[in-house]
Amino acid sequence: MDTLPKTQRALVQKSYAERLVVEEVPVPQPSPGSVVLRVEASAIISYQKQICNGTRKYPYSTPMVPGTSAVGRVVAAGPDATVLKPGQLVLFDMYIHARDDPGTVMFSGLYAGGDGGKILMEGEWRDSSFAQFVKAPLENCHVLNETRLCRELGYTVGQLTWIARAVVAYGGLRSIGLQAGETVIISPATGGYGGSGAIVAAAMGARVIALGRNLAALNSLAALSPRIHVVQMSDDHEAEMKALTAFRKADAVLDLSPPMAKGWSHLTSCILSLRHSGRVSLMGGVGEAELPLFFIVRNDITLKGKLMYDYADVRDFIKLVETGVLSLNHVKIAGTFPLEQWEEAFDAAEKTRFDDVALLSAW
Repeated sequence: MDTLPKTQRALVQKSYAERLVVEEVPVPQPSPGSVVLRVEASAIISYQKQICNGTRKYPYSTPMVPGTSAVGRVVAAGPDATVLKPGQLVLFDMYIHARDDPGTVMFSGLYAGGDGGKILMEGEWRDSSFAQFVKAPLENCHVLNETRLCRELGYTVGQLTWIARAVVAYGGLRSIGLQAGETVIISPATGGYGGSGAIVAAAMGARVIALGRNLAALNSLAALSPRIHVVQMSDDHEAEMKALTAFRKADAVLDLSPPMAKGWSHLTSCILSLRHSGRVSLMGGVGEAELPLFFIVRNDITLKGKLMYDYADVRDFIKLVETGVLSLNHVKIAGTFPLEQWEEAFDAAEKTRFDDVALLSAW
């Protein structure tokens, strides 16, 4: 408790969709079930600007400190902490569940969700990581083996923030039981989440068919693993399906379609490229989609909706990185920005892909 200052610098939004400002605010204090972290680096999501300016119309409470998942160091822990200790490097996971109802969720600094999520955001977890310190639930802080990751493997704290992006696709892949040796179609695969998913699936031992529009980005992705093969999206439905099944029918599909993909036919192409008893993980943001229902029924296709990931997914994903099964050497830093340059930081984040991160730092 003595190590915590009384105030800190933070990026604050006082009213919904209003311009952000840098202010001095109180430093949060630990309470039962929580930990206070010194924020070392926050990786800005690509659509952060669209959230903060109201374009995406995400519900959240103000005033608040926005933010995302981050890598931080424990400075103070609540009295019931049994593992977390001051000095430890941890991953703060922004995907927060209500302890008395796991189906009630909020995204720290981004999204309140329904009535239950609003209670969480307006209470203990209002402020997020675009600050010097953040208060987080104990269960949302995952200890990182700093000696292994930073000294032996040589990763920077900035590279470690990529874990928070890539674990999203990992949650989807795990939800449909992807196994080594299987073939999975990932679509679209050139954005931050889809491209990361292709890298993760290849590390899991799967053959990956990466489907996307940007051929240059697809080729950059394929260069990272011999198990990643690329198919460019086409308006020719038959040609697209032929390319997707050039090796053999796929075992699984991971769909991460963004909201702007509404009306695209690629999901149908992917499903029609599955073998009998194939599985589909639906993680995208498209509100409605036409599906080949007769094919799905006739071929015993499983459709599995998945929001983000489970607690165990995060722990197991960190193990993949710590053991060296999944390398972070491809992760580049697109820029590290002080709080005062938040607009430049959001612009840089908008251009990031699967292999780079834009960081915000209050120090």
